[in-house]
Amino acid sequence: MRQMIMKPELHQFETCREFAEAFQIGEGDLVLTNRFIYEPYFGELGLKADVIFQEEFGNGEPTDEMFEAICAAVKPEAVYKRVIGIGGGTVLDIAKLLVLKDCSPIAELYEHKREAVKEKKLCLIPTTCGTGSEVTNISILAFLSKNIKLGLAADAMYADEAVLIPQLLEGLPYRFFATSSIDALIHAVESSLSPKATPYTELFGYKAIEEIIRGYQVIAEKGEEARKELLNQFLTASNFAGLAFGTAGCAAVHAMSYPLGGTFHVAHGEANYAVFIGVMKKYMEIRQDGKIQKLNHFLSELLGCSYEEVYEKLEELLNKILSKKTMKEYGATREMLAQWADSVIEGQQRLMVNSFVPLGRNEVLEIYEGLFE
Repeated sequence: MRQMIMKPELHQFETCREFAEAFQIGEGDLVLTNRFIYEPYFGELGLKADVIFQEEFGNGEPTDEMFEAICAAVKPEAVYKRVIGIGGGTVLDIAKLLVLKDCSPIAELYEHKREAVKEKKLCLIPTTCGTGSEVTNISILAFLSKNIKLGLAADAMYADEAVLIPQLLEGLPYRFFATSSIDALIHAVESSLSPKATPYTELFGYKAIEEIIRGYQVIAEKGEEARKELLNQFLTASNFAGLAFGTAGCAAVHAMSYPLGGTFHVAHGEANYAVFIGVMKKYMEIRQDGKIQKLNHFLSELLGCSYEEVYEKLEELLNKILSKKTMKEYGATREMLAQWADSVIEGQQRLMVNSFVPLGRNEVLEIYEGLFE
């Protein structure tokens, strides 16, 4: 059994200048990022790389249309040796696709009509503390015509280098901090409960859980501004969670979040949060021993509560970080829930197979209905 995938090579720098000098950013590099990131942190460095600003091609989470527009904007005469993605999940997921040979039309890769073949080096630098995308081989796109999110996993999309620069999180708005870090927490929890979990993935997963919850407890006590002293802690925890789920996988929470996110354009971390506790409680209805028993004892110690109160106390803490909404508040109808359950079972088995216990359509629908209002 495979114990852990340890890719890519990992670096950390205190400042963007140190990174740019060490990696000799310049001609032959294509940088995909956002203007609000590039100008304050890299603008004065005089880099000779070509730069594309993702937001000029659409806002929000990555879509097939956004990718195709960015792909068309790449200079046809340019010969790039390396793609450097500097940003949140949207930028990193698109950067992974830009290193692939014949990456357009992108639907053919997601429909597995063609094999993903890497033809450029890839360097990824996260600017949020949630996706862990810098150390995974997964890219998620929303296909607008189909109103669904799909994931593509291929070894060709592993970065050659991942770089952590805490300086880049200094301007991250609180809401983005909250949604991304909750996403990292869920990565850590799902990977730790996965049938594919190993002692190595659990080592990283449990440490990520601890660091994130400890950080949340400080923020709950001292307020939003307290996060600014914890940025390195959260960035590292997100990376740990990425290393864990890169091998052990994510599961039902992520699978069930996709219809919500795709239908109402809800941010990935927020959509995960909306279904997280519901999935965990359903697991507990079905089975109380094994990996979930170990996890619950760990959480009870962190939260200072009894074993039986774990999910109530966890939700109470998370609600101090980000207010949770019901399916109805997002705009869902009860009729939609049945359609979503069907789409999860039919289209998200890549994730559902990693669930702590098998969940069928009835269980998925029950979770959605329990979260409706």
